[in-house]
Amino acid sequence: MPKLSGVLETALYVDDLDRARAFYEDVLGLVALTSDSRFLAFDVGGRSVLLLFRRGSTLEPVQLPGGTIPPHDGHGPIHAAFAVAADELPAWEKRLGEHRVAIEARTDWPRGGRSIYFRDPDRHLLELVTPGVWAIY
Repeated sequence: MPKLSGVLETALYVDDLDRARAFYEDVLGLVALTSDSRFLAFDVGGRSVLLLFRRGSTLEPVQLPGGTIPPHDGHGPIHAAFAVAADELPAWEKRLGEHRVAIEARTDWPRGGRSIYFRDPDRHLLELVTPGVWAIY
């Protein structure tokens, strides 16, 4: 059986790319890799890519010089979690507060990890999570 080596991309669908870009750059400090009128791609920790697609802009196939990207889309509040060091979680809580981003919930996990949950401008549920949540993290 061939093996998967990780999740490379996570996609969220947003109503306003400029508003989303401001949030993910200003609040979370992500750096854009590339963008066009339908999407933004952000580097997340040098290991994965967060894709933000303008909602409804990916309902038709996209023809590229090297092939085709099939249609996709998503609706409603989607969840994404970002790994953070345990000793940096308080600084993240402070940063979110400075940007007037409400922490919706906190969870202490049985393995010792901690999570905080908050929303982006499109109401997606974002999580900052420390090691000790999963057997693999």
